[in-house]
Amino acid sequence: MATVPYFHTTKLLVLSMLTVTFLAHEAGAQQYPSRLITIVVPNAPSTPPDIITRVIAAELSESEGWNVVVENRAGAVLTLGGSEVLRRPADGYAIYAMSLPVSAAPAILPSIPFGLETDFAPVVKVSTSYNVLVVNPSVPVKSVSDLVALIKEKPDKLTFSSGGFGTPAHLIGEMFKLQTGTRATHVPYNQFPQAIGDLLNGTNQFMFVTTLPVVDLINTGKLRALAVTAPKRLAALADVPTIAEQGFPGLAVEDWVGFAVKSGTPDDVVNRLNGAINKALAKPKIREAFAKLGAEPAGGTPAAYGELVRSQTAHWAKVVRDSGIKMGQ
Repeated sequence: MATVPYFHTTKLLVLSMLTVTFLAHEAGAQQYPSRLITIVVPNAPSTPPDIITRVIAAELSESEGWNVVVENRAGAVLTLGGSEVLRRPADGYAIYAMSLPVSAAPAILPSIPFGLETDFAPVVKVSTSYNVLVVNPSVPVKSVSDLVALIKEKPDKLTFSSGGFGTPAHLIGEMFKLQTGTRATHVPYNQFPQAIGDLLNGTNQFMFVTTLPVVDLINTGKLRALAVTAPKRLAALADVPTIAEQGFPGLAVEDWVGFAVKSGTPDDVVNRLNGAINKALAKPKIREAFAKLGAEPAGGTPAAYGELVRSQTAHWAKVVRDSGIKMGQ
């Protein structure tokens, strides 16, 4: 009886193991998702990032037949949600719904227990939206330049609202102060409606705010809009100039929502998620749903979203450093 040389036996064994691994990998990719997917939103319920995430979750459930739920884990400049995702396996069944403040968190909270670029794998940019600079009508200004001049006349006397420390309203307000050389006081609130309420009653004088909650207030004269932070005028506020039109191009700021998973998640799972979400974002009904929130569908590759997170992290780190923002300020 002939004997098979040892090196042939070893080679056959290695090839068999590789084949089994490949087939298991392929089977896993085809089966994903085979159970519940949780999208962890680090914002409070009914906020724009939460609603946008729920729109996508519902569409994935309907069009793909996936079982998708949304879980809110708000707090610590949106980093509690990230920590929750990292407590779970790197298998694509836990997704981190990131938004603009997350990219500022490493600079605001140097002790956060993860790195955005090392511990998370980008999946896709989901949406883009912009803010509008509004003032209480009692403030005697009609343009951004007027507001800058007034704040310079009264340093540290004017106040601006936000829905909390590290929110876009806070970060853009600090960026505004840096770029205009002005001094105004940030007043954070635990609840977004309180920030709007104290702007309406004149307790605070101005605010950078997402468009949806204030469009009707602007149209009825309860607030005065000075500029939008978008690169072009917004359909919902067609008469309001961009901030660049008013001579402040550096204050054009995009707010965004995007999804990431734990690093180590298989590429085929990331690509499966990316493809399904891009497909959802291309649907007219998703565009319509986002438009009601003052947002637009984004989409694109994981690499493009990863580059956005990298560039935003560097940008907001500089703003935090230059403005001297301290937690709780």
